[in-house]
Amino acid sequence: MVIRGRAPLRVSFGGGGTDVEPFCVNQGGAIIGSTINKYAYCSIVPREDEEIIVHSLDFDMTVKYNTRENYVYDGKLDLVKAALKSMEIRQGCEVYLQCDAPPGSGLGTSSTVMVAMLAAMARWKGVEMDAYQLADLAYQVEREDLKIAGGYQDQYAATFGGFNFIEFHGRNNVVVNPLRIKKDIIHELQYNLLLCYTGNIHVSANIIKDQVQNYEKKDAFDAMCEVKALAYALKDELLKGNLHNFGKLLNYGWESKKRMSSKITNPQVDALYNEAMAAGALGGKLLGAGGGGYLLMYCPYNLRHKVAARLEAAGGQLTDWVFELRGAQSWISDEDRWDYNQVKVQMPEKEYVFDV
Repeated sequence: MVIRGRAPLRVSFGGGGTDVEPFCVNQGGAIIGSTINKYAYCSIVPREDEEIIVHSLDFDMTVKYNTRENYVYDGKLDLVKAALKSMEIRQGCEVYLQCDAPPGSGLGTSSTVMVAMLAAMARWKGVEMDAYQLADLAYQVEREDLKIAGGYQDQYAATFGGFNFIEFHGRNNVVVNPLRIKKDIIHELQYNLLLCYTGNIHVSANIIKDQVQNYEKKDAFDAMCEVKALAYALKDELLKGNLHNFGKLLNYGWESKKRMSSKITNPQVDALYNEAMAAGALGGKLLGAGGGGYLLMYCPYNLRHKVAARLEAAGGQLTDWVFELRGAQSWISDEDRWDYNQVKVQMPEKEYVFDV
């Protein structure tokens, strides 16, 4: 028996940074975004002993623990240790982790891995949690137990999935508003967006700490307020299908967000962004806290190929993707049922046997 959890990574269109305390507590934060078909996976194979073996497939790393040990957070697979501790895992097991994007890519990877782990562990233990409870627990483990700086959006986006407008007022005061967007609008938006990997990853906690330190500076604070207002404007234009306006608002949001911290962008990111705009893109933004990772650009359909060519010529790596409307999921795979040496099928003329 294998217990699996899966959660989708996300792209944020606007409002990023307003979900971080103290801004969201004092002013209220708002974010609009969607999940995509890039995922974090967790697989759990129960054991009959007290040994816990964790395999990080992305980093080709294996670490062993005991169910009775006192976990020490030392920077080595701390997310896993914190999840095991929070879910009170007392039975031996093997845990396999894999993610479709690297840490620091701006797609919410660490939080999405946490959601996938907690979903799988809850399924294994028979613990019933609704989406709000799962997202809140993921936030608690990552932000409070591990003290990793960051906001609220990633845990809720990965858990709920799809297009959401999320409002934040601090712990236990998050409201997820699913957006009812016509399929034609989603298809058109999908076609007009390009996702480009800049080739660099970032340490989001460092950028977020700088943003928090700038909270009381007037220009940074005004920029946060503007970013929040743009989240509302982006929501309205998206729901009405005014996609070119939506694309232009992305540019306003990017310009505003850069005022929140000097670490949000760098010359390489600026060069890629400027190349895309010069080729006809209407707007875009760096995903996540900033500093590197994935760049999202909105292009009119007739200029999409030109923008793509300019980005690639400038060193960007375009990525295939589609929107994912489902959130975190968990299931049980009875792989042993399919472990046969032969497959047989009876046809009218005779029986066929296939060795596998």
